[in-house]
Amino acid sequence: MPERISGTELLDPEVINSPYAFYRRLRAEAPVWEVLDKEIFTVSTFELLAEVTGRVEDFSSNISCLLYRDDAGLPRCLSFVVEGVQALAVADPPTHTLHRSTVFPELVAKRMEELGPDVVEIANECVMSALERGTVEFMSAIGNVVPIAIISRLIGFQDSNVDKLMSAAFHGTAMLRAALSHDELVQAVTHGDEVQTWIADQLSAAMKEPSQDLLGCVARGVQDGVFGEFEATMILDTLLSAGGDSTSSLLGNATRILAENQELQHHLRDNPQQIPVFVEEVLRLEPPFRYHLRSVPSDTTLGGIDIPAGATVLLLWGAANRDDVEFERADEIDLHRQVPRRHVAFGRGIHHCVGAPLARIEARSVLTVLLERTSSITLETRQPPRWVNSLMVRRQERLPVQLVAR
Repeated sequence: MPERISGTELLDPEVINSPYAFYRRLRAEAPVWEVLDKEIFTVSTFELLAEVTGRVEDFSSNISCLLYRDDAGLPRCLSFVVEGVQALAVADPPTHTLHRSTVFPELVAKRMEELGPDVVEIANECVMSALERGTVEFMSAIGNVVPIAIISRLIGFQDSNVDKLMSAAFHGTAMLRAALSHDELVQAVTHGDEVQTWIADQLSAAMKEPSQDLLGCVARGVQDGVFGEFEATMILDTLLSAGGDSTSSLLGNATRILAENQELQHHLRDNPQQIPVFVEEVLRLEPPFRYHLRSVPSDTTLGGIDIPAGATVLLLWGAANRDDVEFERADEIDLHRQVPRRHVAFGRGIHHCVGAPLARIEARSVLTVLLERTSSITLETRQPPRWVNSLMVRRQERLPVQLVAR
């Protein structure tokens, strides 16, 4: 019998930084892992994750707790109750279906494609500015700037400040880090009141005269009684967080991979038509969101493991995307995969990320500009990259690089 996996491994800083061996062990020994006695479980194989996302009645998106790291290094649940409130990403059918049909028309690929020229323009400005300096911290110079500017335009926020928007976007996912202490998590939740107030003010202004953008679409949803103002604010907060953080993560991870693999970097310069497939491989290997939570309303079973009512389940997208049962050479970049989008980096099922097309457009555009305008991208050896300390997001906190103009 293999040795029991300790619950402390989930939030071990070394595992968070480099989770790949841990993912392999979970898939092999505990595809459904009882982390904490009848309270917290993880799911790590592609097959079982596909099953979970199809069983929405057994695994609810309407979560009622956040995770934190206790003094012993174990994950614990901080419970909260907001009676009757469901909003898009944390809603179940039929509420989710209604919210998505109300918001989604403004998020279809055609609307996002219209932002393509804006992405290229901002990317060019950022890359040219970075090239003048040569050595830059990629995330603050490019990786964080482009996504937050574009998601702000898509939503339609007025008089928005890039730093304020970035702070708001990262705050939403910070509460899901699971690596915070109890006190740090409580503080993060409290800080969220400021973010919610700012977004609520934007919504209130939009309701007076709804515009033809996502903010206006949500405002009309409130006017039509589809959802209340609180739910609308939650939806806008979620879209800002997901749209900003996910693409920032994707851009940083792609650039780090390129900087560490000169052969791949030069290949893509010579074969830019393969950049879209490269983006999919980056998403598969380092999904921007490594897990999402589900709650269990009634006793159920998954993979032969009993899961009681009230339990919290972590869907480990990062582990499933490296499942060698589903992907040949699962830990390697393969620019010739027959179905490159088969991964679950953007989730699966009814909660597949509605902003996925925009993230892909941004990544393709920024990477194309970056490779076109440089002859070399390398890591700054004196300042190693640093991951955000989070079980949730796979984002570079710092990524110092050297850029050489073409």
